[in-house]
Amino acid sequence: MHAFKGCFRSTKTSKLPRGEDPIVLASETPFTVNEIEALHDLFKKLSSTIVDDDLIHKEEFQLALFSNSSKQNLFSNRVFDLFDAKHNGVIEFGEFVRSISVFHPYASEEDKITFAFRLYDLRQTGYIERVELKEMVVAILSELDSTLTDDAVDSIVDKTMIEADLNGDGRIDPEEWKDFVTKNPSLLKNMTLPYLKELTLAFPSFVLHTEVPD
Repeated sequence: MHAFKGCFRSTKTSKLPRGEDPIVLASETPFTVNEIEALHDLFKKLSSTIVDDDLIHKEEFQLALFSNSSKQNLFSNRVFDLFDAKHNGVIEFGEFVRSISVFHPYASEEDKITFAFRLYDLRQTGYIERVELKEMVVAILSELDSTLTDDAVDSIVDKTMIEADLNGDGRIDPEEWKDFVTKNPSLLKNMTLPYLKELTLAFPSFVLHTEVPD
């Protein structure tokens, strides 16, 4: 679970992939050029665990998270899909930097809220349906090695829907989600990773420590 710790302690900086300018990436994210280069050291480690091709495959992503490339989970699969902006089954370096930047302390709250919304919008309809919310709650509990009865999960989901679905149409739209998160700021606490500012640790701990709505 903590396989990423210490990945930035490399003293040798690897060359960035062709077409990726660290100055451009720094201008598009809260990272500095030096931090971009440090991120590439991490990326090189992750992208070479199974196939050394400067691309993070889903199996490598799973391996980094769980030390097991065959473990599957809806939550981690969804995170991979969001990082894979081109939807071509792999994460390129630019995608990695731009995606992970949302967890930087200097990233805007709006970006964090939007990313969290997209995480729950499993079917990419622009809404969070009740069934999607339940699927994600169950997946997050599995990620945390926690178990609840189906009734307890339904209670969490029902409470969230009552509070968030302001117009009562049975789904949560982006504005309702924003209002819900604003009223429950603890939902975003794992969307900010202080160590990214100094790059002393390596990967979003929200993947490992995400909480379900109370």
